[in-house]
Amino acid sequence: MLRLAIVACAASAMLAGFWIGLGRLGWELPHAAAFASLHGPLLISGVFGTLVALERAVASGGGWSLAAPALSVSGSVFLLAGMPTAAGAGAYVLAAAILTGASLVTLWRQPAGFSATLVAGAAAWLTGSALWAYGSPVPEVAGWWLAFLVLTVAGERLEISRLVPQSRVSLPLFLGAISALLLGACAGLFTALGACLSGLGLLALTAWLIRHDIALRTVHQAGQPRFMAMCMLAGYAWLGAAGILLLAVPPATHAFGYDIAIHAVLLGFAVSMVFGHALIILPAVADIHPRFGRALYLPLATLHASVALRVASDLLGTDVGRQWSGLVTVAAVAGFAACIALSTRSTRNHEARTGS
Repeated sequence: MLRLAIVACAASAMLAGFWIGLGRLGWELPHAAAFASLHGPLLISGVFGTLVALERAVASGGGWSLAAPALSVSGSVFLLAGMPTAAGAGAYVLAAAILTGASLVTLWRQPAGFSATLVAGAAAWLTGSALWAYGSPVPEVAGWWLAFLVLTVAGERLEISRLVPQSRVSLPLFLGAISALLLGACAGLFTALGACLSGLGLLALTAWLIRHDIALRTVHQAGQPRFMAMCMLAGYAWLGAAGILLLAVPPATHAFGYDIAIHAVLLGFAVSMVFGHALIILPAVADIHPRFGRALYLPLATLHASVALRVASDLLGTDVGRQWSGLVTVAAVAGFAACIALSTRSTRNHEARTGS
């Protein structure tokens, strides 16, 4: 019951983050302007931080590590309730610290490259959240939060990639990519060095993922494995695009350079990963059992169309396109949630009829 409540709170934080985001894009929505500065923190820490921490806690058997997603949820509640930003930011910092500690325990028990990468990802969340808590503006810490999202997925895919034959340069390329990404976060996305290092890191990591990920094999299968692979590969395409765009239109030299990079990673990559993993993660963390259906391809296609519209509108400086891209993104996520809800209901009805 606690896990389901945490998932529900993360979903609520996502709704709030999207509502605020639409307001930032120019749609006149009640209360959106008052919470404009919380758009990024709610989505990064309130949604992705909560879900990652919950998944890790469940994988490690629960216990004290469940305090991380609980604290992350509390941070979102504090912020949306109008409490001082320091209260919500402090809760996010504690959540990230516990996740980092839990990841270190895992590394100690299972020393491996993937577990070290997960530690680095959790530490990036902790660093970004701590800097924000101490007053740094979101754009200055965004590199750390993007590193958290990217390294978390990369660490998990590195673990799975052990099923695929590796070359001698595989691990050095992977380590070089994540090192460049972390160094870019240290320098900051608004510096020439930070944008360059982050862009190169994303490109190198994309190359590694495309070469070594099992999605290249499972995409030729049918049903759920193919859908998951499509989500992975589409996400990797946006990860590489974000790297190219950071090099071509760095945030310091283009009015929307920051917006382009952030949303290519946050929506094109991270949300696509959520779509791909939801069918296997929800049963484990929340006892929700959706079934795969071809209808899931529609919200997936809508999501990536919205990202393409957002990036194109940013490059052209078209406000109308940016506004509508936000609505299309919301439609994609809402459509995916509806598909999950309907398939879950269908599963329960089938089990009730068959007694299984």
